[in-house]
Amino acid sequence: MRLKWLLIALIILLLLIILLIVTRLNIYLYYYHNNDNDHLKIECKAWFGLIKYKKDIPLIKVDDNSPTIVMKEEKSAGEQEIETKQYSAKDLLNSMQDTNEILNHVISLHKIVRKFLKKISVKRFEWHTMFGLGDAAYTGMLTGGLWAVKGSMIGLLSNYMKLKESPYMTITPQFQFAVSQTIISCIFQFRIGHAIVAAFKLIKYWKGGKAKFKTKPLSALSNDKTKSV
Repeated sequence: MRLKWLLIALIILLLLIILLIVTRLNIYLYYYHNNDNDHLKIECKAWFGLIKYKKDIPLIKVDDNSPTIVMKEEKSAGEQEIETKQYSAKDLLNSMQDTNEILNHVISLHKIVRKFLKKISVKRFEWHTMFGLGDAAYTGMLTGGLWAVKGSMIGLLSNYMKLKESPYMTITPQFQFAVSQTIISCIFQFRIGHAIVAAFKLIKYWKGGKAKFKTKPLSALSNDKTKSV
């Protein structure tokens, strides 16, 4: 009898693992910029919205009193209470150092990342920009530059990911007054199993030795007393 229930439990566990592997994760990204007002929203959904997580960052700006970037965001998904965080140039340098540590410790990291990116589908990509410098000549010159930047971005996306729909982009120059407004809206989709495989490869091809991470929560790994893989 116990063997029967154990077998049923193993079958259920196996089915759940298979379901997790084949589950498609949709990531919705929305960014809005209007002069000094910035808003970033990231939402993850799976199983037709039965499982979802949302991160809302309503304000991103440069602090007037210190060389830091101020970000206001919800403490956790669904809460109305807003938490303010500041990020300095030191935080940026620490992030760059952590990236370099990973590059130095993982063999062929670029191949692992590239293979994973090829599994990501871009279901929607919209980028609308309205700007003006207050000078018609300079605004006209910058318009061409912006189209070049957007074209390069689409080239990178199509090279590393799978575009399911043609990107929709607009640039609206304002020649009479100064204005800066941008809206980016996109949807990325991939199977959780592909992300798991990429994570296993990072562990498998770890060169050995303990990395010296600076940022949280990666810094906790540097204090780990266990042996590295």
